[in-house]
Amino acid sequence: MSVQKVKQYLAQFGADDKVMQFDQSSATVELAAVAVGVIPARIAKTLSFKKSVEQKAILIVAAGDVKVDNAKFKKFFGYKAKMLVAEEVEELTGYRIGGVCPFDNPDGTDVYLDVSLQRFDVVYPACGSDNSAIPLTLDELYQYSKAKEWIDVCKIKE
Repeated sequence: MSVQKVKQYLAQFGADDKVMQFDQSSATVELAAVAVGVIPARIAKTLSFKKSVEQKAILIVAAGDVKVDNAKFKKFFGYKAKMLVAEEVEELTGYRIGGVCPFDNPDGTDVYLDVSLQRFDVVYPACGSDNSAIPLTLDELYQYSKAKEWIDVCKIKE
C-alpha cells in the first residue's frame, strides 16, 4: 500500500508515527478537512502538472482554498500549466488520485510549495492514500518533501 511506502519514507525523519489514517475518505480537500477536523485551507493539497518537455511531473503543494493562477504559473515556469490527466497521475507521481502527496516521488519529480500555505503553522498533506494525512510544520513539509523552493503561483478560489 502507498501509505506504507510513505510511512517507510517518513521514518528517516522520525515522522512515520505522525501519519493519520481514517475510516472515511480524505480524497478531496473538503473530505480531508472533515476527517482531520480543520478548515479546508489547512489541507495541503498536492497538484500535479506536466513538465514542459520530459514525461515527468511537477508537484505544487498549496493551501486547500486556492487554485493555480495560470498567468503566475506561466511566468514562473515559462510554459502554460497542464495538469496530469487521470491515466498519468499514478505513473508520474507514484500515487493514485486522492492520495497524491509530496513524499517519495519518482526520480525527476520536482516539488514546490506555494506561499498560500505560509498563513499556517501546521498543514495537513496526504500520505499516499485516499484516507490519510500528516500534521506538519512548514519547515517539516519543506524538508520531508525535498521541495525545490517556495513559489507564488496560486490565487484564492472565487
